[in-house]
Amino acid sequence: MIIYLTYLLGYLSLASSLTATIYFPIIDLLSERYHTSIQAINLTITLYVVFQGIAPSFFSPLSDTFGRRPVFLITFTVYLLAGVGLVVNTDSYVALIILRGLQSIGGSAVVSLAYAVVADIVPHSRRGAVLGPMLAATNLGPCIGPVVGGGAILASGNPRWCFATLVIFGASGLLLIGWTMPETGRSVVGNGAVKAQGVWATWWQLLRSVFRRPEAGVQGASSGDLEKASKHVHENGEMGHEYTQEKGIEDTVPLPTTDDPNTGKTGRGKLSAPNPLPSVRLIFHRDTALILWLCATPYAVWYCIQTSIPLIYGPVYGFNDLEVGLSFLAGGGGVITGGVIAGRLMDWSFKKTAVEAGFPPDKKKGIDISSFPIEKARSTASIPIMFISMFAVGGYGWAVHAHAHPAIPLILQFYIGAKCTVILQIYSALIVDIFPSNPGMAAASNNIGRCTLSAIFIAILQPVVEAIGYSWLFTILALIEGLSGMAAVWTLRHRGWEWRNERNGQGSEARRK
Repeated sequence: MIIYLTYLLGYLSLASSLTATIYFPIIDLLSERYHTSIQAINLTITLYVVFQGIAPSFFSPLSDTFGRRPVFLITFTVYLLAGVGLVVNTDSYVALIILRGLQSIGGSAVVSLAYAVVADIVPHSRRGAVLGPMLAATNLGPCIGPVVGGGAILASGNPRWCFATLVIFGASGLLLIGWTMPETGRSVVGNGAVKAQGVWATWWQLLRSVFRRPEAGVQGASSGDLEKASKHVHENGEMGHEYTQEKGIEDTVPLPTTDDPNTGKTGRGKLSAPNPLPSVRLIFHRDTALILWLCATPYAVWYCIQTSIPLIYGPVYGFNDLEVGLSFLAGGGGVITGGVIAGRLMDWSFKKTAVEAGFPPDKKKGIDISSFPIEKARSTASIPIMFISMFAVGGYGWAVHAHAHPAIPLILQFYIGAKCTVILQIYSALIVDIFPSNPGMAAASNNIGRCTLSAIFIAILQPVVEAIGYSWLFTILALIEGLSGMAAVWTLRHRGWEWRNERNGQGSEARRK
């Protein structure tokens, strides 16, 4: 079940990356279609990123109490309806802005929800192995999105085909969630031994329950299965959900257990007004501020590169619309590669740090993070990666400025995409690691930080290019990201654990250690 959820979450997370990147090659066409300027179309990108940062701060904390599954259903329904509206809309710029905003609201929370699901079912020592393939699947979006967008221009000259593609994707995602995605929220099903009820159960489970005799729930599993599942839950709170889902025990009566995670759980979430303020407050803690900055800067730099690609390879290198779309593949390949590397690097680094600190890296039960230097475990090799990145990002700008052979900026795109993904994935995992009881809130805070910084960078991108050119723009971005990032990593490795324990009221214990 964990393997299936890994790739399901990766597919669903395309709602964020695919929806954003499919838009880039059709900017000129949208300007003509809606009788407005390029700057006005760029405004829809800025607003998309703004909503991308805001929406998770409401939906992710809601999923911590109400459950992951119903929030997934809500967001994908909004996403699908907005896509239908974009297909129908033919000439209203105002409708384009509103519907793209709704599309962003529906699709942008998916990544933070996916991180929360992984935190529900996978211990810290194994999260790299799950996040790597999940984000590699997610990162197909930057590869296929621009190609679909560029191909639609050449094939039809109509942007509605791009939006129709997103409708098909949204409908398929909604069906997969409804029929196959189990509820994983610890506040709803505990460690997986509590049976999900109502909307928290899959449509397949509900359909089967209609044709099942009342006593079939107990008869459906043998006493041996019940005994094994109960023993597994007692011994392995982290992975209980994996076992019960695979064995079909989720359809039986709740298993007898004395584990705290299941106490008071009913299989139904509690609806409460979503409060984005806790996610915002994380920005003001010393340790979390550094982590969020390390997530935001590579994301913003990569967004700047992607936004500038149509303006570089079209006017500067004379590429046609399809070739511009294909030029995104270099960076997309780097992003996919970076996702795989990051997953393996995180697991190797965690094991190495655990052994050095005298902890057995138990892949099933995990480690108590309050007594473990998770900041060091996650940040291994970050400084060398960032140092090399400064030359790659700066070199990209100067290669474009000098009209170097297009192979050079394309190769640099590959490396920058891989590097940005490695750093973003590592520190996105870390922010969830240090808030184990509120992973949705932590992931939402990450979204706020990286999308806010990206929106600022995109808003000033074109004026800065006109003033100083791509060479100095990317040189400045390289220095900001590289120097501040290396300083943040060094500080986090030396003070992060102490600051975390002080924030959690364990300062004296941290100092003694």
